[in-house]
Amino acid sequence: MSEVVQARAALGSASRWGDKEAIENARRALAAAKLAAYVEKVVAEAPPLTDEQRARVSAIVNGGEFQ
Repeated sequence: MSEVVQARAALGSASRWGDKEAIENARRALAAAKLAAYVEKVVAEAPPLTDEQRARVSAIVNGGEFQ
């Protein structure tokens, strides 16, 4: 079972139980799983990045600014 499917199921379960903290955590996990799946797909299709390109992408993902 994919990580996205598992995260979606966990969100459904948390929603059924009505646990607000669990719902928030499940939403975060689902967003992360979707993002990871998308990044994996893009990276698999793209040519290799330079060190500078990898640093820029890493900074974006980590929430910082690239300098």
